[in-house]
Amino acid sequence: MNFPGQWEAFKTIVFREIRRFMRIWVQTLVPPAITIGLYFIIFGNLIGSRIGEMGGFDYMQFVVPGLIMMAIIQNSYANVVSSFFGTKYQKNIEEMLVSPVSEVVILTGYIVGGMARGLAVGAIVTVLALFFTDLTVNNWWVTVSMVFLTSIVFSLAGFINAVFAESFDDITIIPTFVLTPMIYLGGVFYSVDLLPDFWANVSLINPILYMVNGFRFGILGVSDIDLLQAYGMLIFFVVVGYSYSLYLLTKAEKLRS
Repeated sequence: MNFPGQWEAFKTIVFREIRRFMRIWVQTLVPPAITIGLYFIIFGNLIGSRIGEMGGFDYMQFVVPGLIMMAIIQNSYANVVSSFFGTKYQKNIEEMLVSPVSEVVILTGYIVGGMARGLAVGAIVTVLALFFTDLTVNNWWVTVSMVFLTSIVFSLAGFINAVFAESFDDITIIPTFVLTPMIYLGGVFYSVDLLPDFWANVSLINPILYMVNGFRFGILGVSDIDLLQAYGMLIFFVVVGYSYSLYLLTKAEKLRS
């Protein structure tokens, strides 16, 4: 298939993914916004007033970047894992694989669809945050690049989970037992400077720590992690995740009956 045909296939996949979560926006966009709003109230207004400041900012300002990033991570992941597994479960993926559409187009289309939902929820959460605290962007380039790289990483993670999942129960195991603990231990609610040296060093193996702190630097101008390390970590996971996902899609052992 020539480039115009591949481009049309890519647009079709992306638009289908966007229509998919927009059609049921009450289930895909509203619940995460409400959940994060409750975090704002509980951790920001109630607990934050007792904590005072952290990292030179009041506690609400400190946690807002982490909560926005948490929403982006969860929804980028959830969109791809549910959508691609549904495609695999219904055997539609087999038709896509025998079509002239390249595996790169298929994979990239699903990733962009996951990014679209993650960024949509992130935008809603950001608007909600403005009702609780003042937000100013310290560095637009860092802020935007961190958001895009993070949404790509977790869209890829959702894709990999969907490839190996054999039932709908399997697509909830990773978010429950891996993703959620990583988020809560990734510096969303605290600075790693507060941890003892041992646990601070253990935290450095958590990739979400780099994402949250990179985004926090973009918003507030402070970070527990060197910015170059954060970019290095994200770019590494994007390259490895995309390469492995493309390998799984091309090999297709887990995708055909």
